[in-house]
Amino acid sequence: MKQRSAEILLGSVIVARATSLLFSKLSMRSLEPFNLTGLRFTLAFAVLLLLFWRKLKGVRPVTVLRGFALGAAFFATIAAELYGLRATDSSTTSFLENTAIVWVPLMEAVIHRSRLRGRTLGSALVTLLGVGLLTLGKSGFRLGYAELLCLLAALLYATAILLTARFSREDDPLVLGILQVGFIGLLGLAASFLLETPRMPQSGGEWGMILMLALVCSCFGFTLQPVAQ
Repeated sequence: MKQRSAEILLGSVIVARATSLLFSKLSMRSLEPFNLTGLRFTLAFAVLLLLFWRKLKGVRPVTVLRGFALGAAFFATIAAELYGLRATDSSTTSFLENTAIVWVPLMEAVIHRSRLRGRTLGSALVTLLGVGLLTLGKSGFRLGYAELLCLLAALLYATAILLTARFSREDDPLVLGILQVGFIGLLGLAASFLLETPRMPQSGGEWGMILMLALVCSCFGFTLQPVAQ
């Protein structure tokens, strides 16, 4: 039952992350990618801090370092994802980023120097085919600059999943989830001030999308992934 509950939670986390593509696409009509990332995750971290500040009291330096490593991995994933998403449609981005389901077992086999089981590879390929049938429309598929960025996002996402799998067994997964959200926000704000002209949302619609991204896609979708894994 515990494993089943974790699988359901992980499925819900994936749904929340996938939902973020649509809201991110709409938000980037007026906000630049790093600006959006910084606002979204800083707001999410503020909410998590209000709810779970006791969990962060006396946190160990090694836990902070692990949280930073996870935050940096996910920040790189989101950066590639958003810049790819700006130049292609969300269905193509979704398809390419979900190729992580193939990259994860391949990378795991290389890291552990183990043979890849035929059942694992077959399941990944069948799932990938299903994702393609569900997401790729009549326009078909082409491999350009934006698509390569989305493919890079998939490789980075697979790396983040493997890091999460390792660290969540060695530390408090909820604390790791909170810290990674905070570091993603910090890195997003820093990149925005260095490379963009940051601004605050100007309308109720913009704030609504930011709140959706922060509360559902970040507070839930990112914080609970280490717990589920």
